[in-house]
Parts: sequence; structure tokens; C-alpha cells
Amino acid sequence: MSVDLASSLTGSPVAAGRIAELTGLIRTTSGESRTTYSPLTGEGIAEVPVSSIADVDAAFTVAREAQKTWSQTSLRERKKALLRLHDLVLEHQDELLDLIQIESGKSRSHAFDEIAHLALTARFYARRLRRQIRPRRRNGALPALTSITVNQVPKGVVGIISPWNYPLTMAISDGLPAVAAGNAVVHKPDSQSPLIALAGVELMRKAGFPADVWQVVSGAGSVVGTAIIERADYVCFTGSTATGKLIAKQAAERLISCSLELGGKNPMIVLPSADIDKAAEGAVNACFSSAGQLCVSIERIYVPESRFEEFRVAFVSRVEHLALGAALDWDADIGSLVSQAQLDTVTDHVKDAVAKGATVLAGGNARPDIGPYFYEPTVLEGVSEDAECHAGETFGPLVSLYPYATTDDAIALANQGDYGLNASLWGKPREARVIAGRIKAGTVNINEGFSATFGSVDAPMGGMRQSGLGRRQGVEGILRYTEPQSVGVQRGFPMAGPAFLQPRTYSKVLIAGLKILRRTPRA
Repeated sequence: MSVDLASSLTGSPVAAGRIAELTGLIRTTSGESRTTYSPLTGEGIAEVPVSSIADVDAAFTVAREAQKTWSQTSLRERKKALLRLHDLVLEHQDELLDLIQIESGKSRSHAFDEIAHLALTARFYARRLRRQIRPRRRNGALPALTSITVNQVPKGVVGIISPWNYPLTMAISDGLPAVAAGNAVVHKPDSQSPLIALAGVELMRKAGFPADVWQVVSGAGSVVGTAIIERADYVCFTGSTATGKLIAKQAAERLISCSLELGGKNPMIVLPSADIDKAAEGAVNACFSSAGQLCVSIERIYVPESRFEEFRVAFVSRVEHLALGAALDWDADIGSLVSQAQLDTVTDHVKDAVAKGATVLAGGNARPDIGPYFYEPTVLEGVSEDAECHAGETFGPLVSLYPYATTDDAIALANQGDYGLNASLWGKPREARVIAGRIKAGTVNINEGFSATFGSVDAPMGGMRQSGLGRRQGVEGILRYTEPQSVGVQRGFPMAGPAFLQPRTYSKVLIAGLKILRRTPRA
């Protein structure tokens, strides 16, 4: 059933029986399967069943029926399930960390980010659920006579297509507010990393979420993903801008909403007031977390001309000391790229930039001696505007340094291009907050790379411009899965006026009332 990969690395086996338990959660009758491979070694992990279109149909049929009952479940019961999930994620973190590393190749410290984020998300929506989706009173047209209540009605069945780079938290955290709001989910995890997503689904069921409320299907995005979009009442997708545009078109044809977190070419600005050592240290994690395979990862750094050399020395010295490793332990700073395709992209971007005049300050080499897809954390300077990595997303351990003359120049450079996902500013907070309002990005982190906004689950997160639509996290992250429904109750006499008043007389009464309300501050 699988290669005993974890055993060969750490003595903690992922047994064939365990893999069978997880893949048994996939709805499939096709009899087909595909082999998944670990980027850490290139060895096979598991034979994962593939779902057919008929399986997707069945998943939606089951989910729609289950949603009818689930939507009537009390908020108290949903809260209990969310808090139980929080506890289970922490209790099972060792196995979850192993699976994240085996399937995605990232270091253990970066894998732990997913554990923490999922637990934070579960707790946040548990504690805020009632205030976020309870019916709310609004002002009626005629004071005392008209009352308005706004309900948050669940969409129905939400389709979630989750990525390989954050295979646990992007799979489960995006769906938690959907089910918390009373929806059901049909979920397609990425084909590279299904086991960790399935482990998350298994914990949800143990926490008390009904099995039928979260259906899992497996297969190619062009087949199974398309089938989900054609059947869902809402679609949540994390991935490339190119694929996101296709999904947006498909959703628009059906007049359904979608949330899309897409690509980015995220900038960091080191302001003249910055502490250079702190900025250099922060830039390391901002650029190379998960080997740079993170939508909000920093890929370009702008530094004042007067402090460029100082920052370059401080940053490069730190990058050169980063340790790469393939073991399932806490020793490595950076893990592997996920595939040959990702390795090829990074290699090509570096070669192209150097051919066009760039200088490699650190890294610049693949490391097959460690694993098949490892690549050194790489820093470039002198990257020309015609280089592929100047404006194009690399999605790997590659960052370029650029000097700037004035802060206005830095802002203009940071806003170049079509993306607008994340940005990082380093300097005095008061100054940086003013500049943040001028940056075209859905999240801006001050004296942090991305974690301040990513980890603050009460705050919305998403992209501007070509980096996506909609927001995850915060109240926005749950309300996207609902439809606001206004319920109006009229008392006394109808809106058109009482029968004993002529229309002209009633209009004069209304005009007098409007004038009174105009002078009433709270009306």
C-alpha cells in the first residue's frame, strides 16, 4: 500500500493500515487510484483512490441532505464541536506534523505553523460564532411600526478546492466557518497532499461534526474540481491566478459567489528608520518559510540606498547559515520544494536572472544530495526588469534585493505589477502605518513578514488586484458562506398608509416625519 517512508526517516511508521483508514474517507467507486510521492525522498507514499463524476454527484446528494439537518443544529452544539476539534488537533500534532512533512516536504517548524493556525481558527469561530451569525435587528422604515431582522442564511453546499503548500490548514480552516455557519462541504484536497487533509477531516468527525456534512472527493482539478464548481452553491479556492480566473468565469456563469486566494509577488520595504538587524532577521522567515512556497511569502526587498550595503551583509550572512534537511525532526530550518516542476521554476528563474545581469549573493544551487527537490535559499541583486523573476511569481526560496532613493520611490516600486496579496514594512510603526495605506495589498505587516496578519484570525486576509477575490478569516471569513436575508414586520397600518387618509394627506404626514427624523441624530 505504501513505502514506509516515515519509518526510514525517523522510526515512526505511517502504516499501510493507517493509510487505508484515511483514504477510506474518500468517496470513490471508480476503482482507479494514483500514487503520491514524498518530496523529501521521491519515494511513494500511498495509492490514493480517484473519484469519478458519479462520485462527485453522490457526494453532493449526501451533503445536501445532511445540510438540511445540520443547518438546524444549535450554535451551542457547533461551538462544542469546534472547541473539541481545537483540542484534538493539539493532541494529535505529532502525527499531523509527520504527514505535513512527508507530503509537502516542509521543515517541521514551518509545518507547526499549520497546527497553530488550525487550532486558532477553530477556537476563534467557536467563541465568536453566536455574535457573527445570529439574527440582527436593523432600523425599520417607519419607527415603531416597521421592524427589520437580518438573518444569515447558509449558502447550502460549499465546494472547497485546497492547495498542496499548506495542506492541513488551508484544507480545514477554510471549511470550518462554512460548516459553522450551517453549510455542508464537498472538498477536493490537492492530489499531492491528500493524507494530511484526510487526517484533518477524520479529527472533525471525532470532534462531533457529522460525517455526511463534509464529503471528500479525489482526482484531477480539471475533472473533479470542475465537477465541484458545476454543482456547488459557493466555491473556495486557493491556488494560481490563472486557475482562479477560470474558476471565476465558471462561477459567474452559474451566478454563484466564490472566494479566491491567488498568486503574489509580495514586496518588503525596509524604511530608513528600520533596525537593520531586526529587518534582516525578519526577512529570513518572510522569504523562506516553507521554502518560499507560501502565497504571502516575500520575493522582493527594497532597501534605502544609504543602508543597502548594511542590510545586504546582515541578510546574506543569516541566509548562508540556514540549514536544509529532510528528517522528520526540528533540526532543519528549511525543507524541500514540493515537486520537479517547482524545482525547475526556481532553477530557471535564477539562471534567467543571472544571464540578464543579476548577481547571486547566496545560494543558487539545487541540493540533490539532500533530496530530489531541495534548493538552497537564494538571494539576488541587480535583477533587470526583463528577468522572469522581476515581476513573475517564483513560489520558491528566491528573493531579490533592490535599492531605492526615496520612500515615495519605494512605495511606487512595491505597487508595481498586477498582484496585491501581502506586503511587509520595517521601520517605526507610526511612519509605517501611514505608508501601509498607500500599499496595494490585502495584508500589510509592520515589523513582521506575514505572520502578524496570517496568525491574527480575527482579521480578514485576502488579495487585491490579480491576487484574488473575497477574504478568509475574521467575520468576513464566515459571512462569505451565508446570504443575508431581511425579514420585515409591519404593524399598525401598511406602508402605503392607513385607509382613512388620502394619499396626498399621507404624503404630507410622511414629509413631516422625514423632517423630524432629519433632526434626530440617531435616526
